[in-house]
Amino acid sequence: MNFSGDQRLSSAAAGAAKTIEKDAAVKTLILSGASRGIGHATVARFSKEGWRIVTCSREDVPDDCRRDPNWSHHVTADLADPQSLQAFVKEVKAFLDGGPIHALVNNAAVSPKTDYKERLGCLNGDIAGWREVFELNFFAPLALARGFAAPLRKGRGAIVNITSIAGHAIHPFAGSAYSTSKAALSALTREMAVEFAPIGVRVNALAPGEIETAMIGPEYEALIPRIPMQRMGTPAEVAGAVFQLCSSDFSYVTGTEVFVTGGQHLF
Repeated sequence: MNFSGDQRLSSAAAGAAKTIEKDAAVKTLILSGASRGIGHATVARFSKEGWRIVTCSREDVPDDCRRDPNWSHHVTADLADPQSLQAFVKEVKAFLDGGPIHALVNNAAVSPKTDYKERLGCLNGDIAGWREVFELNFFAPLALARGFAAPLRKGRGAIVNITSIAGHAIHPFAGSAYSTSKAALSALTREMAVEFAPIGVRVNALAPGEIETAMIGPEYEALIPRIPMQRMGTPAEVAGAVFQLCSSDFSYVTGTEVFVTGGQHLF
């Protein structure tokens, strides 16, 4: 079939309009701590749902992750360093070029232990270590939320802070600095929910229990009898809950903490 010049221009314009419409419909996720475990599973879940993924971690992403067409941008950054964090925010904003953010998942965290895996409590370990833990586990989520507030407002987005069961009860393996930082993040989530609501942004937390990741050692097997469901959770199960918190099904939910613990938090 032959087309006149005007017909070809009209067809090209229609195609361009469809492309723009399609790009505008794609939702964008920003996620910290993406290289493994819960972060990696969360990327996989959002990608499956067709979201565009922008991530950061202290390490580069594995090669197989780079083959994911939706994982469009990754920045190697140390969010415990305020300058590195601000550089990450600046780079992402430039990459988005004024576009909206529909979800921010604050997943990056650190739980330091001694060389012989001793639980670091209030009486042992360097106080400077506490500051390092809080810098990443508490201050980074706050700084990222503030840094991305404008594009989150534009996307009427959702923030999910990954907390922990350890922030609600004494945990035999999680150190005091980690547990306290996660308890503080739970409280911050409530405060953020109130302050971000007027700009159309929901803020919730998700507290995982014992999840089978590379960080879990054989000693965690002893905790299974304390879990009503009698098993550990999977990163994919956590990722599914994170996705639902960011979906329209939860559009009237803010200031809530969801426990993905198999019932362990009930004891």
